[in-house]
Amino acid sequence: MVNIHSVIRVAFLVGITLLLMSCSNEEDSEFKSQYIAYKALFIDGGRVVDTGNDEVSHSEGQGYGMLFAVAANDKDTFDALWRWTKSTLMRDDSLFSWRYRPCADNSTACIDDPNNASDGEILIAWALLRAAEKWGVNTYLEDAKAIVGAVEQKLLITNGNSVVLLPGEYGFTSKQAGKDSLQLNLSYWIFPAITDLARISATPARWENLYETGLALLSNMQFSSYKLPSDWVRFMPNNTDSGNKDIGTVSLDNVISPEFGFNAIRIPLQLCWSPKFRENTQLTEKLLAPYYAWWAITPTPATVNLSNEETAEYEMSKGMKSVQIAVNSLMNPEAPQKPEWPPIDRNMDYYSASLTLLSMLAILDNAS
Repeated sequence: MVNIHSVIRVAFLVGITLLLMSCSNEEDSEFKSQYIAYKALFIDGGRVVDTGNDEVSHSEGQGYGMLFAVAANDKDTFDALWRWTKSTLMRDDSLFSWRYRPCADNSTACIDDPNNASDGEILIAWALLRAAEKWGVNTYLEDAKAIVGAVEQKLLITNGNSVVLLPGEYGFTSKQAGKDSLQLNLSYWIFPAITDLARISATPARWENLYETGLALLSNMQFSSYKLPSDWVRFMPNNTDSGNKDIGTVSLDNVISPEFGFNAIRIPLQLCWSPKFRENTQLTEKLLAPYYAWWAITPTPATVNLSNEETAEYEMSKGMKSVQIAVNSLMNPEAPQKPEWPPIDRNMDYYSASLTLLSMLAILDNAS
């Protein structure tokens, strides 16, 4: 005899599965449509062009373009991006010169700053790892491992209980009152990438510690009455391995920028992109509450100086608003309302468009 309850239960589960598949396919299709516009506007051969910054290219942008190409299953563009990045920006040590400024030679001679920017390395290695897993190309994996090894050698700094990520090989370490001082940028901590890259590292525990150090730093980087993190922060590490969670102190002393601005806006997205972070309810409430409060201001200013609380006279860009949409969606997955993304078009610059595609990709990753 057929158990009617079992039949109903199976039918319900099948219906839910089909609904989820339909939503996922719709999001994937929308992502690819936006990616096509991004590609047409900002990718020139194998170079991602920063239209809001004198048409330069940088390692961050190449990493973004490679990530987006993998997600859109566009291997030809991925290969073009990686060839240009490898031949033009890659240094002998497997790190990347961070900025290329167009010049007549159209070659490595156009690099006007050979220092690296570590978010570029993280993004490029992550894109290569994802490409290797998607298309089964082992050389991508070997390239990713080489970059990870270079990051471990030159950019991961261990101090007592902490592992931190230098923003670049040169220029971010100093002495303050006779003590070690590091200038850090927490938007370079791409939390889901850190988790994934640990899998291909010879020292995965260092990457796991890097993840936890990032969370600890952000817990202490709640500056001003807004309690928001800054684009740049001064870190004075505790160099003793005391066995507790006292990793050191943070401040806004003599930093490149004390704003919550166009760098730090990536932090809430990169936190919520990580399932590991979303599972820690107590931490999510502490770290996300300031963003919700900030976004409740109407209209929301694009930036705020956390030293004096002066806000920008202009509101958040469309890309910044995309981050807000993604965070709300990731933290409220049962919400019935479908995210409404701003269209990527000629009215949007490279960075806003990149934030929008990053936000869409974070949701795609967590829907699969």
